[in-house]
Amino acid sequence: MPEQKLIQFLNRELSNFHVMYVKLHRYHWFVQGRHFFTLHKLFETLYNEMADDIDELAERILAIGGKPLATMQKFLEETTLKEAEADDKETEIMSCLQKDYLQMVREIKTLGLPLCEEAKDEGTADLLTGLLKRFEKHGWMFNAYLAYN
Repeated sequence: MPEQKLIQFLNRELSNFHVMYVKLHRYHWFVQGRHFFTLHKLFETLYNEMADDIDELAERILAIGGKPLATMQKFLEETTLKEAEADDKETEIMSCLQKDYLQMVREIKTLGLPLCEEAKDEGTADLLTGLLKRFEKHGWMFNAYLAYN
């Protein structure tokens, strides 16, 4: 049973990653402002990174005996993130992304890692810890950006 709870958590995060992937594309395409060129490139880097994360997470779900969600309808039903709501102004976008990344950090810390421990799944814990570190760094960087705007 602990494995099933972990698989459910991972599918919810997989859903979050898909929402973030689409959101990052939207922001890449529509960002406006004096930092356009820098942010346009940043969002491309982030959605490519998220694409890799999606693949790795889905493969981990399969490796531990689960079945990854694979439709937009399921992703939207399971996600804890909201689709892009920010206008195309850079400060709104960065604030939204900061909240999203830090929400995923909280979910990994409070739900994912304890479920890994319960299921005695060190491999998934390692994967989540790597994501956690990177997402914390992104949150910190968005915060630093917002401090100057």
